[in-house]
Amino acid sequence: MQESSAGYLPNVIGFVAGILSTTSFAPQVYKAWREGTQSISLRMYMITVTSFTLWTVYGLLLRSPPLIIFNALSLVMSGTILALKLRNLKHDNRRK
Repeated sequence: MQESSAGYLPNVIGFVAGILSTTSFAPQVYKAWREGTQSISLRMYMITVTSFTLWTVYGLLLRSPPLIIFNALSLVMSGTILALKLRNLKHDNRRK
């Protein structure tokens, strides 16, 4: 009986870690949406979006629900920030 419950431990840890890391993006998305993206690094979010894309693919290859779910959610949130940053850069360039 202990062996079967021990098999769930990696998924439990993965889900808890995923919830924490994914929700950490929520305040940044909110701030970028409401206040702008001038203080956000374009290069950092380009790398972040790329890494979450790769982590999601990795999770798909491993068929790991925590990796797939939370990296895909983080990809959506970091992609939102990147899209806002790019939109604001385009808007700022039009002003010049």
